Amino acid sequence: MYVCPPHDGKPATVGNGTMIAFVAPSKDAVHKAYHAGLANGGKDEGAPGPRPADSTTFYGAYLRDPVGNKICVFAKGPF
Repeated sequence: MYVCPPHDGKPATVGNGTMIAFVAPSKDAVHKAYHAGLANGGKDEGAPGPRPADSTTFYGAYLRDPVGNKICVFAKGPF
């Protein structure tokens, strides 16, 4: 668990400054979950990809659900 200020620089509020994370079994599952979220009213907060850009152990995507909660879906490598 980490406590830090919201990434977007806005004040911490309900749905901003909190994040729900789900572990996915593969990079493909990260893509599927991300696109399903967008197709159901979610907003992009970070397209699927390695974090940081050269990572071989973390692959994630970020979005906000329709009520503003931040969601992360990620897979752990090595890839």
